Amino acid sequence: MKKHLPLAIGLIIALASIAFGQEATKPAPSPSPKPKPAMSKAQIQRNLIATEKKLWEAWKKKDFKPFKAYLAADSVMVGDNGVANKATSIKEMSGTPCDVKSYELTDIKVTFFDSDAAFLTYKSVQDATCGGQAVPPSVWNSSVYVRRGGKWYAASHQETTAK
Repeated sequence: MKKHLPLAIGLIIALASIAFGQEATKPAPSPSPKPKPAMSKAQIQRNLIATEKKLWEAWKKKDFKPFKAYLAADSVMVGDNGVANKATSIKEMSGTPCDVKSYELTDIKVTFFDSDAAFLTYKSVQDATCGGQAVPPSVWNSSVYVRRGGKWYAASHQETTAK
């Protein structure tokens, strides 16, 4: 036993020096990026309103790229022609020639259902024709936005002609 004791101690010391030596040669972990500070509700509200206005401006300019970027893949749009998904909505908008002379969004309100869902309501007044037909001059609108993967998407939009 006495013969094996120095061998065992030597083996333990060798294994320990190897283990500690490897630990010392490991690269130091890179500092994790600082998380972005959470946006306040007021900031999110401003961003959602800005997004809604970007979509209206895109409609006026006949630029459908923002709709592709901001509409949720499973979005639902409700209007005079019925219910449509994202692909159908974009196809109908791009296939129907619209001449938008002007528009204005007023009475915009944002209601948060939770930290990942918001409901926008507002009135739009527009001077526009689509497919040769006058667009109702005054409309009540609602849009639902959802946050997925840290990004906000328009999940639904609905319009009702104002009286």
